[in-house]
Amino acid sequence: MKQFLSLLVLLAAAALPVPPAVAQSGSLVVFGTGELTIETAAGANHTFQVEIAETTPQRAQGLMFRRQMAADAGMLFLFEGGLRERAMWMKNTLIPLDMLFIDEAGEILRIEQRTVPHSLRAIRSGQPAAAVLELNAGTTSRLAIEPGDRVIHPAFN
Repeated sequence: MKQFLSLLVLLAAAALPVPPAVAQSGSLVVFGTGELTIETAAGANHTFQVEIAETTPQRAQGLMFRRQMAADAGMLFLFEGGLRERAMWMKNTLIPLDMLFIDEAGEILRIEQRTVPHSLRAIRSGQPAAAVLELNAGTTSRLAIEPGDRVIHPAFN
């Protein structure tokens, strides 16, 4: 009986709507903001207004529950501990994204285009990375952003 009641409570909680503060702001935690530029090998510069996820709660929340994001917006995930293989997922993320894995100098190492919302599949950097930039899906192909291009931001040398 106790297990049944526990299951009933879990099911009831899962059926609850997203809290009003989350539905309105799209965020459970507060993020710092900044500007970054991606400089392509072809010489183009693309500027984005980004939210910065640099604490464990910020990185855990990421872009979950967001219903939309401006075309020139993104989220920059900064990790402690230098270069390490990184993995991201799309659990509770409602919008498809392009994920850019970046080294300590700001070089884009790998791009995972058009990630699938709600997917639990680990999206791996494939090599040591210091940061991840998430942009709206299709942004990297539309702007011809490729591995080897450089992210200009104070977080990178």
